[in-house]
Amino acid sequence: MFAVSLLVAMFAAAAGADTNFNKRTVVTFSQPVEIPGQVLPAGTYTIELANSFANRHIVRFFNADRTHLFATVLAIPNLRLTATSDTVMKFAERPGNAPEALKAWFYPGNAFGQEFVYPKARAVELAQMAHEPVPAVETQPTTTEEFKNEIIVSETPERTEVPIPETLPTPAPPAETLTQAPALPKTASEIPLIGLLGVLSVTFAFMLKRLVS
Repeated sequence: MFAVSLLVAMFAAAAGADTNFNKRTVVTFSQPVEIPGQVLPAGTYTIELANSFANRHIVRFFNADRTHLFATVLAIPNLRLTATSDTVMKFAERPGNAPEALKAWFYPGNAFGQEFVYPKARAVELAQMAHEPVPAVETQPTTTEEFKNEIIVSETPERTEVPIPETLPTPAPPAETLTQAPALPKTASEIPLIGLLGVLSVTFAFMLKRLVS
């Protein structure tokens, strides 16, 4: 009975952890916002992570109640030093009254976010306006295979292309936090632990029965 109760409790905890797997977030933009390939009018949207392929991710933009899909776009991981308890949307610089271009999205409590990949021509313009490199693809992917295999480069303000590293460099923490190790996200499966506890519980019950008899 103890083993069964323990298994149920652990599976319930794991199920709760999976509820945030797609990072579903509802955001409201008070003005038009540019995303890769189009401009979204002011309004409320649901954003969620659809899939991951190594160092790239697929992000989907729906209307508020997820009855209409506006866009499926490519993103790469973006690391920040400090996670916050709120959703953070970062925007690139813009000229005049042009819509703000969405640069990155960070889910509450996560150090890793999604940095959006723009079509090459637009990425060059954004890089020059923001004075920083912008991830780019030659054309906007449309199929799963294209999302998986499309070559991503980084367009610089000098109009040159540099490769996107397979693993992103980790920025050095501030000096005052060097003595404290950061908490890492929990990624390992609990199934081996569950199995071990189950075996130990059964063994304990068997030994107890032998002693009693």
